[in-house]
Amino acid sequence: MIEKSIAALRQEYRLFELTEEAVDPDPFRQFARWFNDAEAAAIHEANAMTVATVSPEGQPSARTVLLKGMGEGFIFYTNYESRKGHDLKQNPRAALLFFWKELQRQIRIEGEVERVSREESARYFESRPLGSRLGALASPQSAVVPNRAALEARFDKFATSYADGDVPLPAFWGGYRLRPTVFEFWQGRPNRLHDRLRYVPAEAGSWRIERLAP
Repeated sequence: MIEKSIAALRQEYRLFELTEEAVDPDPFRQFARWFNDAEAAAIHEANAMTVATVSPEGQPSARTVLLKGMGEGFIFYTNYESRKGHDLKQNPRAALLFFWKELQRQIRIEGEVERVSREESARYFESRPLGSRLGALASPQSAVVPNRAALEARFDKFATSYADGDVPLPAFWGGYRLRPTVFEFWQGRPNRLHDRLRYVPAEAGSWRIERLAP
């Protein structure tokens, strides 16, 4: 039983402000600036982000994964046969959300998703700890399993088979790259008059910055 009313939980935000004059005109550089702030603040797993997808039937689904690369887009890795993998196969669009409560900031990103190359997936896969590589091979992600013991038995089987540590990249596992079409930077402010700046594509590869009501 929850003794304290959830509706009474609130916090006043007043650490920073977000103005059109102060932000970088390029949203990728602005993201990097805020990400560096999050790392400097020693936020645990600052690269944790929510990935939201939509099924062919229109059912949204969200989960937390780790950002593993940037460049022309935002890269994460997963099992292609997982729920998000099936969603993205039918509807290759997604939304990302970074929330850094210590800085009272969040970033929303929407865009189109594509698979990264097998070579890029292999390079990342080979950089992972042995246990993580074995886990990726052993886990039929999002599928129903009979119990924990069955899952651990699969892991032990592959650990024995690949005792030399040379675990192959599974055909069903790899990376996705989200190429942004929209960025929104949110900074908490007093009286719930939060700052929200949205970047949308403009002419000649530039971006237009719009202020949204909180």
